[in-house]
Amino acid sequence: MLMMIGPVRFEIAPLNAIGFGHAHEAGFAEKPVIGTMPPLEFIGAGPESWTIDAKLFPQKFGGLGDLERLAQARASGLPQYMMRGDGSLMGWVVITQVSEKWSYLDARGIGRVVDVTISVQRCQAPSSGAYFSILSAALA
Repeated sequence: MLMMIGPVRFEIAPLNAIGFGHAHEAGFAEKPVIGTMPPLEFIGAGPESWTIDAKLFPQKFGGLGDLERLAQARASGLPQYMMRGDGSLMGWVVITQVSEKWSYLDARGIGRVVDVTISVQRCQAPSSGAYFSILSAALA
């Protein structure tokens, strides 16, 4: 396994994660003053996000169900647990965007290659009651 977001596992086939980016920020309040640069007051951690790039070869390996699961997880708005393939726990995230680019269409309009980009943002862990609801929905 290369990576996992909620119910979706990224493996070599069918859904292959080919790269990811990570961004994190710090928050500062700007205090305006006359005649000098404004001092900045640290107010805490800012947003943290990841972008995962993946490829899918539906005719060769299948995997269109994984795209549907990603769409459902995004549409639910529920936090999903993210983990890297080496076991590193990335924490709870919400899926903010899933974009697909289908190329080399066959006679039925199905792409032989599907490039997928998933954007997620770190969020707070769900309450214990919500955690089990999310987990049981992912297993269904």
